[in-house]
Amino acid sequence: MIIIWGLRVVWSTIATGVFYCRKCGGDRNYRHRSGRRFFTLFWIPIIPMNKVGEHVMCETCKTRYVTEVLQQRTVAAMQAAVTNGTRAMVVVMLQSGDATSAAARAKAVQIAAGQGAAGYNDAALAQDLATPGASWLPAIKAFGEQLQPDAKEWHLAEMVRLARIDGPLTETERASLAGIAADLGMTPAQALGVITLTEQAPSGDQGA
Repeated sequence: MIIIWGLRVVWSTIATGVFYCRKCGGDRNYRHRSGRRFFTLFWIPIIPMNKVGEHVMCETCKTRYVTEVLQQRTVAAMQAAVTNGTRAMVVVMLQSGDATSAAARAKAVQIAAGQGAAGYNDAALAQDLATPGASWLPAIKAFGEQLQPDAKEWHLAEMVRLARIDGPLTETERASLAGIAADLGMTPAQALGVITLTEQAPSGDQGA
């Protein structure tokens, strides 16, 4: 009688979820798998032996990655950071100025909707304004973490333009702008430069 024995690696799924697959170029379902070597008899795993590692496998293209790939944000998470961060900034600015200004509220809705807040309107803005400004700071920080320096400056300038709709900047609004800049990851010098240049721009350039 011939006895056929050998070694074989058996993979088991220990977690599933969604990640960003670099090969597919988008968010995909994944399997986080752990491997263990088995002693086999007639090709059947019989005796478990040593572990051989873990990997993340894309369920679409079957590409395998090291587990660190799960630390990268998904496209959906990055878009959520943009939307939530923008909503947070407009709320903080309106709360530090005249939140009853129809023109300022309309501009705030336009800004938030333009950054992916589908269906965002004045009613949604009113709900957001009922939330204390401090509660929005984590959203602004998460947004800033994925922005390039020039993008941070553009978004801060947009908040200056929003604040100026109901009149010159107040000290409270300046303090809020400085806080937003810090949460975005800007230095005080960078923030001051953006605020000053945007504040000095002709009124006709406010919607730029």
